Amino acid sequence: MPGPVKFLSGNKMDELKILKLIEDDSWMMSVLRAAESMELPDWMIGAGFVRNKVWNHLHGYKNSEVPTADIDLIYFNPSDISEEKEKELDRLLKKKMDANWSAKNQARMHIKHDKEAPYKNSEEALSEWVETCTCVAVRLEKDSALKLFAPHGIADLVNLVVRPVPAFMDNPERFWARIKNKEWEKKWPKLIIKTK
Repeated sequence: MPGPVKFLSGNKMDELKILKLIEDDSWMMSVLRAAESMELPDWMIGAGFVRNKVWNHLHGYKNSEVPTADIDLIYFNPSDISEEKEKELDRLLKKKMDANWSAKNQARMHIKHDKEAPYKNSEEALSEWVETCTCVAVRLEKDSALKLFAPHGIADLVNLVVRPVPAFMDNPERFWARIKNKEWEKKWPKLIIKTK
């Protein structure tokens, strides 16, 4: 577990509290059980699934006030990098639980991100999502324990800071385009946008 987090907002939220928020949410646990039942290699659910839960909590919102638009399920399978497989997984997951699933094999995301070398695993791919606060994911392990993944730590997430990951520091246009498109500041007015 990473070292202590410096809190700007006085919320004292840590990884265990994030996991407890998820564990206490029956809908989120149903989503995680559906994903776990697929037995995908190196899978996790990230982005808004975790981030929005934390931001909603820190803003005092109920989940229905700012719902999660989709469920970003990632996995790592270099033996089948077809988009067709991802679409098939979306259909199978929707049969298990009616939600807007978006399964993405991180073994092919280097192509989408114009990288020469493929990612080594899902966590490495997660580390290059646009914002540090979005680079967070959770997995339900076989023993029913929740595991949190946060390659850049949780400080930005729990302090409501939105900043680009190092890989996007030299591409501020994409960062600002996402900020504008997502309208996060309207939904969560306590957010602090930083470019460094």
